[in-house]
Amino acid sequence: MKLSIIVPVYNMAADHKLEYCLDSLVVQTIEDYEIIAVDDCSTDASWEILQAYAEKYPECFRAIHSTVNQKQGGAKNIGMEAARGEWIGFIDSDDWITPDFYERLIARGEETGADMVGCDYSLTGEHSMKVGQVVRNNKPEQTGLLNEEKYRSLILDSGSLVVKVYRREIVIGHPSRFPTGIFYEDNALANSWMLRARHFEYIQEPLYYYYQHDTSTVHTVDARRCEDRMEAGRIMLREAKEYGYFQQYYPELEFTFATLFYVNTLFTYMQGVRPLRPGFIRRLGKEMLETFPNFQRNPYYQERVAAEEKKLVRLQLASTVGFLLYYKLLWGYRKLRKRLANR
Repeated sequence: MKLSIIVPVYNMAADHKLEYCLDSLVVQTIEDYEIIAVDDCSTDASWEILQAYAEKYPECFRAIHSTVNQKQGGAKNIGMEAARGEWIGFIDSDDWITPDFYERLIARGEETGADMVGCDYSLTGEHSMKVGQVVRNNKPEQTGLLNEEKYRSLILDSGSLVVKVYRREIVIGHPSRFPTGIFYEDNALANSWMLRARHFEYIQEPLYYYYQHDTSTVHTVDARRCEDRMEAGRIMLREAKEYGYFQQYYPELEFTFATLFYVNTLFTYMQGVRPLRPGFIRRLGKEMLETFPNFQRNPYYQERVAAEEKKLVRLQLASTVGFLLYYKLLWGYRKLRKRLANR
């Protein structure tokens, strides 16, 4: 079989989100493919929808029901165990793709000998094929036969996992699997997958539609998801040590961990979690310094992190109480200034 498309599904029945995704999959122009939709113990009508598609499209659609909620990582693992394709693709169950998405990506891979192929994506808030804000998922200079310089670039700017297709041996031919029970599972394994690839190709067109809505993972902030992001960072480092690339790509991993585990978690926590718990913030900074004591001197950190964020990081690492007071005063002042400007 040429291709397996794995779709983790959890409570996506509302507003026809799931059906819009699946409708884009059953009309793919590539031949000899299967859709493996894994219901992660949904509490809405998602499982019934998947069963209806399996009945309507028996030649290509397989519906699997998990009796235990394992989050997207666990559902993806179930799909990977069932996959028969030479190529493996993943799609989030609230997104959709152009009819020729997989045909074009795999054709590029087979023409060039690539084992990983990606494209750009479109951010959209409506169910249509109208292209919205285009996001460049990768860079042209990352493509071709991969060397150390390109691997470093891919660790720093990996792009989204779902906007790529992978030869089977990259994702299934090794024992590591997605972590279960947490969000941000892609961050945990992305580096290992990319470093197994030998040739990467990239189509600079938005063939994937990334649906923006209030219940999507990236728009939901709570203490649990902050903890999940931290755990994904820990697993990312364990993968690097287990597969022997931690020292070789130390600067890139140090920066990637610092942004994923610490910087992004700190500021999303401050903006979206209430009540704020100083103990969590203190623990976050403490573990960051224990893992990479000199991360603030990392050249990528110096270049890529905004000056104000670096100032706030220094303050938090010196005093969590001082950081909280300063942060509260800073954002209180900015809100007041905005209200006055809008009068």
